[in-house]
Amino acid sequence: MKSTKAGQPSISDADQQLINAFITYIETELGLAINTSLAYRRDMTGFAEFLTDRNSSLPQAVPADIASYLQHLQVSRRMQISSIIRHSITLKMFYRYAQHRGWRADTPTEFMETPHGWRRLPNVLGRVEIEALLRAVKVDHPLALRDQAIIELFYACGFRASELANLKIEHLHLDLGVIRVLGKGNKERIVPVGKPAQKALLDYMSQLRPRLQAVKGLITSDVFVSRSGQPINRIVLWQRLDAIAKGAGIKGVHPHALRHTFATHLLSGGADLRVVQELLGHANIVTTQIYTHVDADRLQSVHRKHHPRQ
Repeated sequence: MKSTKAGQPSISDADQQLINAFITYIETELGLAINTSLAYRRDMTGFAEFLTDRNSSLPQAVPADIASYLQHLQVSRRMQISSIIRHSITLKMFYRYAQHRGWRADTPTEFMETPHGWRRLPNVLGRVEIEALLRAVKVDHPLALRDQAIIELFYACGFRASELANLKIEHLHLDLGVIRVLGKGNKERIVPVGKPAQKALLDYMSQLRPRLQAVKGLITSDVFVSRSGQPINRIVLWQRLDAIAKGAGIKGVHPHALRHTFATHLLSGGADLRVVQELLGHANIVTTQIYTHVDADRLQSVHRKHHPRQ
């Protein structure tokens, strides 16, 4: 255990590393705003300090620790209910992530009641913005073919950043027009790929990827590689997407925004909610229902078509 100058318990290096990894995940994979990720970091740091004071740590926490901490926030710190709800959501997200990464076999928040409240609608790009983004890759950029394939697949398939980063050559079945994806918890799903995305991917695989692999003579089954032929991670995917979007004058574009856009555009085009659930790899359809906000264009079209006072 470490101590601050004031003599108050601080968190261990191990707990700090776990928090850092979690924050990196929510920033790059979920595309949360900086202020939101800062709040999550404060929440997790506060809980880690609470555990340190009890001679425990984040991987060792039990349900009783969670209950005691939330009670501490309410009674000792007199925190508002809305803030306590946010803390509980942060803890649930962290331990789901920890379980997924193999840091824990279970989660101490498993039986904690999920707070109910308003859900923020996802950030969705309009069709004009999507077209602008797809045209935004500069053809003279040395990695243009790779970047074009990345953007096409994000929008065509609704991949999570980690899913695209971990995509292997053996997962591609373009002769059948599908890609096999390993999602959360190593759950496999089959996702169709449209012709524009297929073409972009084939152009990259045939023209650029072999040259990148030859730079240092590396051999890898990862589909997407860097200038030096090494596999890229989800952070690099996020950075390239962000840079290309900013070049097109579009803000707030991250991998999850394209995943949201993929789902919303499918539903607004008439796709069944259950089909979208399967394509996204959601275990629970409740998660998918957030996309039933449907875009305003379709609502107006249906209203004009069916309401008698039009």
